[in-house]
Amino acid sequence: MRTTVNLDDDVAAAVEQLRKERGMGVSSALNELARRGLAHGGIPKPRFAQQTSSGGARIDLIDVADALDLLDGPPSR
Repeated sequence: MRTTVNLDDDVAAAVEQLRKERGMGVSSALNELARRGLAHGGIPKPRFAQQTSSGGARIDLIDVADALDLLDGPPSR
């Protein structure tokens, strides 16, 4: 696959260092570094944490007007 990528400075330096050490092209060096990263944990999975709280107002979803009044807060004067 042929594509254009923008590498951060630290990644570009690692590619250049590996390329010089092994006498390989940029694509080969980049592929090797990517494979190393994948071998050490692969693509990180996003973490999701549900936050719940006890107490607070209960909203009756059937009574939309009451729910909107509750969410809007007390009437301003």
